[in-house]
Amino acid sequence: MHTALVYVRSILFLVFAVLALPAVASQNTLLIVGDSLSAAYGVPSETAWVQLLRNRLESKGLNDWEVVNASISGETTDGGARRLPDLLEENEPDVVVIELGGNDGLRGFPPNVIESNLASMIEKVQTSGARAVLVGMQIPPNYGQRYTEMFAEIYPKLSDRYDTALVPFFLDGIYNQAGLMQDDGIHPTEEAQGKLLENVWPVLKPILQ
Repeated sequence: MHTALVYVRSILFLVFAVLALPAVASQNTLLIVGDSLSAAYGVPSETAWVQLLRNRLESKGLNDWEVVNASISGETTDGGARRLPDLLEENEPDVVVIELGGNDGLRGFPPNVIESNLASMIEKVQTSGARAVLVGMQIPPNYGQRYTEMFAEIYPKLSDRYDTALVPFFLDGIYNQAGLMQDDGIHPTEEAQGKLLENVWPVLKPILQ
């Protein structure tokens, strides 16, 4: 009898101890798979748009979101598609931002190949149960009207096909503004990082909140 009473008291103690524990918010993961535009090329990492995003999430009280930046300078859609399965397995993200294709365009890769690689990435993201956010890009007109138009159409086409969130053009309001592009004419300056965030935030905000 005494042993049974001690057992019951022990169970009750454990139950009350668990109930008394403070609630821990579940952690969500936002994975960014991009190229140099998201890898802080030529700018201090603490002022890059991805870090500014982390700062904004904290200021908005969205501390349950962890931002994992898997962006690599020079990355192409093919490289991103190859790396993605391991990134999904390792991070188990809830949202995946796909910011790729610029390097493919600058190298003149066929639009159908770029589209196929991005489609493969979106499918893998959605199969994993995460939401995909596609970041649109455009390339300079000196590549020819037909190619630049075909390239630009890739992103809205894929967004419609897979019903993903879409940032229409990552460099909107930046690429043609004095002081917002580095000397290479390809990468945004430190001063432009806040604008990059503002181009992404309206799309991410309703997803993260």
